Amino acid sequence: MKIFRPKDRGYAQALQRLNRRAIPDPAVRATVEEVVAAVATEGDAALIRYTEKFGGPKLEVGQLYVTPAEIVAAQASIDKETRDAIKAARTNVRTFAKKSLRKSWFTKNKQGAVVGERFDPFPRVGIYIPGGTAPLVSSAIMTCALAEAAGVPEIVAVTPADKEGKVHPALLAALAACGTHEIYRVGGAQAVAALAYGTKTIRPVQKIFGPGNSWVVEAKRQVFGVAAIDLLPGPSEVLVIADKWANPEWIAADLLAQSEHGHGSIAVLLTDDAELIEKVGKAVDAQVKLSQRPKQLAEALAHTTLIQTKDLDESIRLANEFASEHVSIATKRPGEIALQLNSSGAIFMGGISPVVGGDFLAGPSHELPTGGAGKSFAGLTADQFQRRTSVVMFDEPSLKASVPIIETFSKIEGLDAHGRSASIRVQKTKKAAKKK
Repeated sequence: MKIFRPKDRGYAQALQRLNRRAIPDPAVRATVEEVVAAVATEGDAALIRYTEKFGGPKLEVGQLYVTPAEIVAAQASIDKETRDAIKAARTNVRTFAKKSLRKSWFTKNKQGAVVGERFDPFPRVGIYIPGGTAPLVSSAIMTCALAEAAGVPEIVAVTPADKEGKVHPALLAALAACGTHEIYRVGGAQAVAALAYGTKTIRPVQKIFGPGNSWVVEAKRQVFGVAAIDLLPGPSEVLVIADKWANPEWIAADLLAQSEHGHGSIAVLLTDDAELIEKVGKAVDAQVKLSQRPKQLAEALAHTTLIQTKDLDESIRLANEFASEHVSIATKRPGEIALQLNSSGAIFMGGISPVVGGDFLAGPSHELPTGGAGKSFAGLTADQFQRRTSVVMFDEPSLKASVPIIETFSKIEGLDAHGRSASIRVQKTKKAAKKK
């Protein structure tokens, strides 16, 4: 853990580092370029080769697809408590998702032409579910349930298998509960490439969703254009804004919860209260001893930073510069601060609101922008599974009213064929009327 106070050397530099940009590592970029190119040209053979090379199981082509029998067995093997948790989370996420879906609409413009927007689900989407250090069952729900709510006809999931080639039964059960149609036991950049370019086993998709490590995120960046992507969510982040009224043990718990994801995870505390920093530091040390994932916490704690700011206004400014995936506001008046935040992936108002509530259950998807991307990207919503199409329909009166304006623009831009393509329709109508 690092602690910075206004009087410390390096304080200004520590604050400056909070204003960041998501720039891919050159080594990661080069490796992913190799993997993507190989999968695009070799298909399943490259998919299997890189899965084994990067520490996954040695698979045959016929083992990539998770069979219905495996899914049924997985559903039967999980206990009632797990089934109920999956159901509760899916219900909340799906209900929230339905509220954010866009609806088709039509109206008439000033000249009388019918205009509008039509929103249809993508025909086939691919969803990446991380499975490295833990089976992220919640990620399956926070992505696939949105696709299901949007009515996507073909939902395809890819997720890494363990050394024996197995996918955690709770993860399979969650994917099935959220309407997933195809599941493949493959992860990493090679899985993203397969979704984009397609292989003999995995047909290509129109859009790719889901969080992942730096290789997965870079693969999504590189296949953009071959397929659409949702956003570039990387390692987990949390930033807490707190004042003297905050509970230090609760803050420590939130910092450690996100740090638990391990390598690359970032946790930051911004507070104007010097005593709170000391109390949070001690609470973190005490709670680390209770963890069942000490290795992952040790990696992440190297990126944990506690900063004493001059006042809450400075905390707000720094929070907007950092653009954290999660922002917890543990202050006496959280609403006043929330209104001033403009780059957060998700805001948790009040110390009583644990970030993990959003991770697992509350309703909004936990797939959120990281690495400073929150300044430009929002979190995953159900309407991102919809494709927009604009609709225009003229009749004779509305076209006649529009032609003079169309011809004016055609003259300005020197595109006479444009104007003629509209006026010719009116002229034909007039000629037809004279003949009668």
